[in-house]
Amino acid sequence: MANLRIAVVGAGPGGYAAAFLAADLGMNVTLIDPEANPGGVCLYRGCIPSKALLHVAKLIGESQQSKNWGIEFASPKIDLARLRGWKESVVKKLTGGLGQLSKQRHVEYIQGCAAFENSTTLRISKADATETVLSFDRIILATGSRPAIIPAFKLDSPRLMDSTGALNLEDIPGSLLVVGGGYIGLELGSVYAALGTRVTVVEMLPGLLPGADRDLVLPLHKRLEKMFAAILLNTTVASLKEDGAGIRATFEGAAVPEKDREQFFDRVLVSVGRKPNSDISGLDKTQVHVNPRGFVEVNKQLQTADPSVYAIGDVVGEPMLAHKASHEGRTAVEAIAGHKVAFQPSAIPAVVFTDPEVAWCGLTEIQAEKENREIKVAKFPWAASGRAITIDRPEGMTKLLIDPQTERVLGVGIVGAGAGELIAEGVLAIEMAALASDVAMTIHPHPTLSETVMESAEVFFGSSTHVFRPKHG
Repeated sequence: MANLRIAVVGAGPGGYAAAFLAADLGMNVTLIDPEANPGGVCLYRGCIPSKALLHVAKLIGESQQSKNWGIEFASPKIDLARLRGWKESVVKKLTGGLGQLSKQRHVEYIQGCAAFENSTTLRISKADATETVLSFDRIILATGSRPAIIPAFKLDSPRLMDSTGALNLEDIPGSLLVVGGGYIGLELGSVYAALGTRVTVVEMLPGLLPGADRDLVLPLHKRLEKMFAAILLNTTVASLKEDGAGIRATFEGAAVPEKDREQFFDRVLVSVGRKPNSDISGLDKTQVHVNPRGFVEVNKQLQTADPSVYAIGDVVGEPMLAHKASHEGRTAVEAIAGHKVAFQPSAIPAVVFTDPEVAWCGLTEIQAEKENREIKVAKFPWAASGRAITIDRPEGMTKLLIDPQTERVLGVGIVGAGAGELIAEGVLAIEMAALASDVAMTIHPHPTLSETVMESAEVFFGSSTHVFRPKHG
């Protein structure tokens, strides 16, 4: 298998992870992507630039919160050009580093777009306007996804943005309407609010972050209510119309008073999910199946209905997360190499990088209720955490979902500062089939927020040092 010729179409976190592992295993690898270097949407227009800006937003928030501690700073002076330049330098550094890693691994990198001639042959239109036709033993599709578009909102206006446009940070608008209360809308809304924009979020469902447990969302919702001009739940946008120097939005829903049904905004960000990039030219010349939602169908080895074609990442289904794509990419390559593997994770972590962060993995209470599964929930409030009090962030909470019969940890949820860093311990516990007693007996350093995971397990046994709870059962 070492001499196999492998093509990876798409160089995002899934594609480049697959290409690099294939090269490490001795395969001849060609990586194809429209950008000059690997990185994909995540590095160029998603995870990385948004987190760079969210770090700035967090800094501004902490400078304001420091009044509680007897330290006052002047209002920040924002040099938008330098901020934009810093964000772009982060992207350039990371994507450039991946370009170097490609060369070091002798991966053939082609900047261009690929179309299928047949199951093993690709016609590649290069960035220099030339074309080449190459044949491979196996092809891995890692074409990712793009922002979903609502046809009714399609205005030919620079004031209407998707997540890519919002990250360009062309200006700091006086007012911004965010359509969609999911993680992308809330993260970008938080950035603009920190920079001084009056942000209104509209969500058609009864709560923000649909799919996340309500007790995890509540502390975030309370904080965002102070940051944002308004959060409109159970509300839809009936129309968007360009009106002079802005966009006029009309709302529908019982939560909006009649007098507020029509509002004017300088800019509008539409963030209502993402669509898979499965409309690949020539795909119909293969045996690959695409389901009605646009996802490429694969088995546990990430192989499509065409034995020569594999697919990974956003294009094969939810959750559309970079870390899930990376692991799928490695699984696909190992399967191609003949290893006995399957992509069957017990827990894929989800993190919302707002302030506070929200993170969860494994079973959620929402899923347990839908599946009629009996669980015990053990919660540790951060108001009882010494570390949370020292950083003035007591609004957080850590919880474990535990099987009452086996006492195995089935799910973990965390809301609070740094929740995204803490959730990895929960993922490991679930993957290793840890019991609540395993977590409780693992000595955690003091004073840290990681102790809240241990103390959640102690709560389950009714023996938490810092929370008095009667023993369960």
